[in-house]
Formats: sequence, C-alpha cells, structure tokens
Amino acid sequence: MQQIGDVINKIVKKRNLGDQKQLQADVLNDPKVRQFLHANQNKITKQMVINSMTNLFEFYMQINNANKVMAGYRPELFLNGNVIDVRYAPTEEKIDRERERDTKRHLELIDLPAKLHNVKLSQIDMTDDRSDVLGEIQSFLTKYSKDIHQKGLYLSGDFGVGKTYILAGLANQVAAMGKQVIFLHVPTFIAGLTSHFEDNSLQKEIQKVANCDLLILDDIGAESLSQWSRDDVLGVILQARMDNVLPTFFSSNFDMEKLEAHFAETRNAIDPVKAARLMQRVRFLAKEVIVSGPNRRKI
Repeated sequence: MQQIGDVINKIVKKRNLGDQKQLQADVLNDPKVRQFLHANQNKITKQMVINSMTNLFEFYMQINNANKVMAGYRPELFLNGNVIDVRYAPTEEKIDRERERDTKRHLELIDLPAKLHNVKLSQIDMTDDRSDVLGEIQSFLTKYSKDIHQKGLYLSGDFGVGKTYILAGLANQVAAMGKQVIFLHVPTFIAGLTSHFEDNSLQKEIQKVANCDLLILDDIGAESLSQWSRDDVLGVILQARMDNVLPTFFSSNFDMEKLEAHFAETRNAIDPVKAARLMQRVRFLAKEVIVSGPNRRKI
C-alpha cells in the first residue's frame, strides 16, 4: 500500500500544486477543516489526522476548487470509525431545483400557461382585497395537511383581480406535498373534448380529472355548454368528486347565483332543474369567496 504522503505528493506534482508540506499545512489551516477538528477534538487523535490526510485533502480541494462532476453537491467531513472521511450532500440550490421539478410533475396544467408553474403563495401580495381569500386558503392548507377530504373554495370576482394567479399559488403548494393536482381552463377544456372522440380517450380524460387529489376549474361559466357537456362531463366530474369528498376549487366571473342561470341555458334548451342539480354539487364542494380589487392585467 502506498504511503499517504506519496499519494499526496503524486497529486501535487500532477496538478502543479506546489510544495507538499505547504499544501498539508494549507489543508490543516483551512477554516472549515479547523472547525471540524475543533468540534471533534475529544474524538480525534494526531494519528487519525495523519491517516486521514488524503480525505482532508479531497475535502479541501472540493471546497476551494470544486470538481464540476460534483456540481450540486457539497463535501462534508465526518468520523468514520478511526478515519476522518468525506461524504457529499446535495446543496440547497440542488434541493430547491429538485423540489421544483417534483412539484411540476405533480401539477398538470390543462389549457393554461406554463408560467403558472412558477407562482408561489408566499410571493402573492397580501392586500386588503385579498386578505379574506388568502386567509381561507391558508386555513384549507392547514386542514388539508391533516385530512385530504376538505371543502374547496369558489372564487368569484371581476376580470383581472388575480383569481387564477392565487389558485396557481395554491396548486403549486399542494403539488409540493406530493399530491396530484389538475388545474384546467374550463372553456378551452370543454371546447376540446371532441378531440378525444377520435382515439376513444374521452372517458379516460374525464376519470383523470374526476379522481385527481385536487382539482381547480378555472373560469367556469365562460364556456359554451351543450346538454351533453353540462350533464355528462361537468356533471359526472363534480358528482364523482362530491361522492369521494375530493377538494375542488373554482374561479368565475359569476357569483354562484349567476352561474346557476348560466347552467340552465344550453345551446338547445333551458333546464333550470338540471342547473340546480349541478349547482348543488358546486355548493357542496366549495365555499364562495368574493375576490375584489383593481384589474391587475392593466397594471
């Protein structure tokens, strides 16, 4: 077996690092090495330090001239029996990147801009206009962390007040918990349903939406409904979520009363009974909260 000094000497020569003794002195005088040695002074002997010089050298080099192969990881010294050893832990930046990737995998945006993946609740302005809705969302999240069977919210309000943006913050927060979230734009989703006829994927699509952990229906009431899309699509989805008490959120420019009138009138008929039945599901699933404020799309 090669002596530790010989190993370091070869590395020194190969990398043109200068004098071996000076390098060893630099390693042992490195603030982070000294901090570790001081913190463990009752457990470390001089011989242990001598036997661990190659590991201490590796730590020193990674701290001061990191190898690109180890990008995203930081070296840590630890006691491994009678040797001071090196292990690698992910950096905070790497952990944050992986968390963001994992969140995106758990949040499916359907007919909505990809930039909503980047919205965080903590970044949403807490104004007087938003205090009620943000308070309700925080209350929901607290309860949801203990029991997933919670009532959602129905956000009503004018164009541009931030309903979709606020719900995007909620969606990302729940997705970060590892829950499967679907956030869809109702008018575009309804208009595109016929594309699923060609490959017989309609029922699969409906079941996916109906059974996800948390569903957000954005801009409901702006869609053009047929009796089929109202009763056999929206009705089926909301019934399944009501049966299983799965949290469902809505945003709309209509309050619930106006949404019921919207549901009553389809392209070919007016049916207040079926509209009332559908609204029973909406009211069971969500509490209405009015979101007011300026039109932020103009700001």
